[in-house]
Amino acid sequence: MDMHTKALKPRLSFWQLWNMSFGFFGIQFGFALQNANTSRIFSTLGANPDDLALFWLAAPVTGLLVQPVIGYMSDNTWHPKWGRRRPFFFIGALLAAIAMFLMPNSSALWMAVAVLWMMDAAINVSMEPFRAFVGDKLDVSQQTAGYAMQTFFIGCGAVIASLLPTIFTHLGVSNVPVDGTIPDTVRYSFYAGALVFIVAVSWTVFTADELPPADMDSFNSERQHARRMGVAFTEIFSGFAKMPKTMVQLAFVQFFTWIALFAMWIYTGSAIADSIYGTRDAQSAAFQDAGNWVGIMFAVYSGVSALAAFILPVFARATSRKIVHATCLAIGGVSLASIAAIDTKEMLMLPMIGVGIAWASILTMPYAILAGALPAKRMGYFMGLFNFFVVIPQIVSGLLLGFVTREFFNGHTVQTLALGGGCMLLAGVLTLMVTDKAGN
Repeated sequence: MDMHTKALKPRLSFWQLWNMSFGFFGIQFGFALQNANTSRIFSTLGANPDDLALFWLAAPVTGLLVQPVIGYMSDNTWHPKWGRRRPFFFIGALLAAIAMFLMPNSSALWMAVAVLWMMDAAINVSMEPFRAFVGDKLDVSQQTAGYAMQTFFIGCGAVIASLLPTIFTHLGVSNVPVDGTIPDTVRYSFYAGALVFIVAVSWTVFTADELPPADMDSFNSERQHARRMGVAFTEIFSGFAKMPKTMVQLAFVQFFTWIALFAMWIYTGSAIADSIYGTRDAQSAAFQDAGNWVGIMFAVYSGVSALAAFILPVFARATSRKIVHATCLAIGGVSLASIAAIDTKEMLMLPMIGVGIAWASILTMPYAILAGALPAKRMGYFMGLFNFFVVIPQIVSGLLLGFVTREFFNGHTVQTLALGGGCMLLAGVLTLMVTDKAGN
């Protein structure tokens, strides 16, 4: 039934792909603001650099809890008007917008950490079903293009969001913390992000439709069974034993990939402030200027990823998806590690180009490879389960990177970025061992 259903899926036009993916513009707006500014907010509120990784644990832990549950719930949801995934898009967007308003108004470190839990959980509620949405709606021949379109919007949203504090600074808004509070540039950026998040996700909710289950009677019967609490709990956590071979192989790739990314998001701000701006004082103007520059760096890698999103599928057709992914991870790993050897802020843009190429592939190729190896009716569940291999390395990073930075790198977080680069390079090597059933 699954293969037959896949064969009957209609080929979508460019604008249909656009509408169903546009919500990711808002989702990544939220993630980009979180990634570029959370360590800055924590530091401004008094966090010790050695403890930043621990405070960031909120993000992966919420993903670990939320993603498989939301995936399972969305697999077993159907409404004649709202469909299967779109109710989760909208509810998550509403909660995320509220959290984004609260985050820059935190007056104490514990409040910012608590809001990060709420914000990351809400963003995950919106984001996880979007991955399954592509598998639901698109024939296998269009899935790589569908994930590439998502990556394009992820890149565009991240560019603008990452630049917002710098844009507000140029508009005359204060970029200096007063009495330990969050700078106005960051506050206004989060307000704008909340609005963009809800509008962009609503666009997809109201312009895209969803394919109903092929056999509604069978679906309703399975849904009633799945709603029993014991059944749901058992099925959610028994999936590890039922993972396709391709998913197991990709799990190792994801593990080292996301250690690298988490290191970059946590420590780039303090690394650049220390190595380029010569300060570790989070209350200084130089530290906040470094924060703005990191936003520009992240905008560069996000912009590159938006452009690369449409180029990578072409290379994948000429070679293979795993060759493209391995190559991109190798480029990204070398680029991230090279930051430790750079001593001028302008030159920092060069490695961000390599990181952007890797980021485009990270957001596209693993999901395209995985979608071809999953049963259609459990797409949301397995995509949610796959997220375990995104959040587990982040938890490992949160627990260990602070210790490694303090004990082995004498607190110089730029060396932690080099370690992350090495992990990404290893992920590239492991990609070569992945079985891609759908080929190109």
